[in-house]
Amino acid sequence: MERPCPLLTFFSFFFFFFLPCLSCPEYQKQALLQFKSSILAISPSFNSSDDSDQLQTWNSSSSCCGWGEVECRGIPRVVIALYLTNLFIRLSPQPQVESTILAPLFHIRSLENLYISDNNIQGEIPGVGFANLSNLVLLDMSGNHFKGSIPPQLFRLPYLRELHLGVNSLTGKLLHDDEETEKYVLSGTSNLKVLSLFGHKFSDGMLLSILCLKGLEFLDLSYNDLSMEIPTEIGNYLPNISTLALSNNRLTGGIPSSMRRLSKLRLLFLHNNLLTGEIPTWLFDFKGLEDLYVGGNRLIWNNSVTMEIAPNPSLSRLDLKSCGLVGEIPKWISNQTGLRFLDLSKNNLRGELPEWFVEMRFEALILSDNEFTGSLSPRLFSGLSPGVLALSRNNFSGELPKNIGFATFLWVLSLKENNFSGPIPQSLAQSLSLQLLDLSRNRFSGHFPVFNPDKGLAYIDFPFNDFSGEVLTTFPMRTRFLALGGNKLSWGLPFNLTNLCNLERLELQDNLLTGELPNFLSRISTLQVLNLRNNSFQGSIPQSIFNLRSLRILDVSDNNLTGEIPKESDNLVGMLETPNLLSSIIEINYLAYSTWLRQEEQVRLDYRDLVVNWKKSKQGISTDKLNIYTLLDLSNNQLSGQIPTSLGALKALKLLNISGNTLYGKIPISFGDLEDIETLDLSHNKLSGSIPPTLTKLQQLTILDVSNNELVVPIPDGGQMGTLVLDPNYFANNNGLCGIQIRVPCPKEQLTPPIKIEEDDHKEPWLLWESVWIGYPIGLLLAIGIMLGIGYFTVPSPSNRRHPPQRPIR
Repeated sequence: MERPCPLLTFFSFFFFFFLPCLSCPEYQKQALLQFKSSILAISPSFNSSDDSDQLQTWNSSSSCCGWGEVECRGIPRVVIALYLTNLFIRLSPQPQVESTILAPLFHIRSLENLYISDNNIQGEIPGVGFANLSNLVLLDMSGNHFKGSIPPQLFRLPYLRELHLGVNSLTGKLLHDDEETEKYVLSGTSNLKVLSLFGHKFSDGMLLSILCLKGLEFLDLSYNDLSMEIPTEIGNYLPNISTLALSNNRLTGGIPSSMRRLSKLRLLFLHNNLLTGEIPTWLFDFKGLEDLYVGGNRLIWNNSVTMEIAPNPSLSRLDLKSCGLVGEIPKWISNQTGLRFLDLSKNNLRGELPEWFVEMRFEALILSDNEFTGSLSPRLFSGLSPGVLALSRNNFSGELPKNIGFATFLWVLSLKENNFSGPIPQSLAQSLSLQLLDLSRNRFSGHFPVFNPDKGLAYIDFPFNDFSGEVLTTFPMRTRFLALGGNKLSWGLPFNLTNLCNLERLELQDNLLTGELPNFLSRISTLQVLNLRNNSFQGSIPQSIFNLRSLRILDVSDNNLTGEIPKESDNLVGMLETPNLLSSIIEINYLAYSTWLRQEEQVRLDYRDLVVNWKKSKQGISTDKLNIYTLLDLSNNQLSGQIPTSLGALKALKLLNISGNTLYGKIPISFGDLEDIETLDLSHNKLSGSIPPTLTKLQQLTILDVSNNELVVPIPDGGQMGTLVLDPNYFANNNGLCGIQIRVPCPKEQLTPPIKIEEDDHKEPWLLWESVWIGYPIGLLLAIGIMLGIGYFTVPSPSNRRHPPQRPIR
């Protein structure tokens, strides 16, 4: 009898016994496939061959341990981690996902790490389901839309160490009177070390209930609704805490002395609250303290402290914004040799920047809103220069150092509202790393430097200086924001602007620009804001400008434009519906050294507001709110012709101003479709007829100005028009307007009952008259026919037709 081949025996054993151990269990594979099927049911477009499809490798023909976003371990192999973050990032709009979609995952009890953040999941957190995952060590559900309270089952998971729930809509307390969970937590058996709850609606009860988690090392409750005092004994309840983030709430009172016992403290974020009292100097005594943020409160720094602050080489980031510092920069800062981030903005510091301070080599230096004077030292920009330098709203003067553009890591430079003068150094225009440059409201003069078109400068803000000459023809092609208003620029617009294929905001208002509006502006397809107000442009408004589909704000007021308003305004897609996307301009933040543990480290940059004529006065709209405003201002030109009815299709408009022209004809009935309009200014034209009753539908309308026209008959009553108390001046100098809104009684023959406007009443007047001409004769014939049928008239016989007909007696 032949002996079996050893090699064949080995392969047989490997195939039948060992190989199956390298595959994930079938039930776990089916659970994951069911989860993917649920995703496809919500958004069928999710399934594609695009590389961005994170679940592309999930199929029934392979082991789930080989799939993307899945991690397995052990023999036999089991799923221990799922990385399902931002599954819908490439879909627009992102679908709404119910929390029930997570149900298949609750069958995978071997899970230790589960990442499901930023997936637009809504509803309550399924606590019963998560109770099955008894091996969980890390759970990240941040950046969704979960609501309700945190289920107590999460705090009974025996191995859970990290729980990330930031940026949801959760409320309530931690344990919400659950006795079983409270006993478990108070017994000290909870292993929870990291608890991230920033960006919710949690109130005071949450902070108090968290104090029972004595093993916590990281706690983030920033951006909530805490309005209490910091608990007096917080230092006794959280002895192991190393990161404590309570910023951006409404906390009151002082910094409790018990916090001195937090010997392991590394990161402390208390900024942007309502804390009061004196800043204790013992905060600098923590040996391992790296980040200390206490600015933006009502805390006061004791300016008599000189060298009492001991050197702390570990201190890396310090925020003392708005802390009442006066005089020169405190000398004790020079002892903090490891300092890389310093915010001393909104204090009363003055004097020149001392040499020892310039030599400290900060990565980010924010000194805005003080009273500093003098010029900038060239040494500030030599070697390892700051990545962020914000010196806005001080009294700095003189010319900029010629080496300013040679700063190796300079990323953000904000010098606005100072007294700098002279030309811009050419080195600044050639900077390798610069992305944001704000020199607005100084006294810079001369011509612009020649920018390198291949550099990464995205934000160029130069308004309200003394620049002259032609508009610069070379800008970096990555420029998104270009503001040159309030200077003395002349001539026309250069064709090279079309090279700015990322440009979103172009501001050239308040200059001396001439010529016609060029057609080539329509080639800048990304343009969202175009402000050419108060120049000397002439000619007609090119129809091509109304083809800019992303345009949301167009201001060409106070020019010499002629001709008619383009009729194809419904091509302005950005004005048809309110967009839900933020401008990418506000994405330029200081993130170079940011990690998820250092989310407070980001610098909120101070972008300049967009100034517009809003509700009869100039007002600023902040950059981060521009996405909700849609404006069209063509006022104070020489435009003529009738108002195009297509303007009524721009339903997202909040302001429409076509005053100060020579427009004639009637106000379009379609203006009743401007459902978001707040200001409608048609004054100082030659408009005739009546105010359309459709305007009563405009529920957001607060200002309607039709003064100095040729309008007649009563102002429509009902709807918004019936509730507004309007300024009589907005209706003055017409042909006899009257109505209760302006407290001018109408003659009895002009009184009309309130008109209820149907939603589909968009017809033009000629259509209404057509109905009258057709309906009148038909109605008359029907009436005569009915009368004859019932014998209302008697026809005389031929013999006595000379006699008048007799009415029958009934």
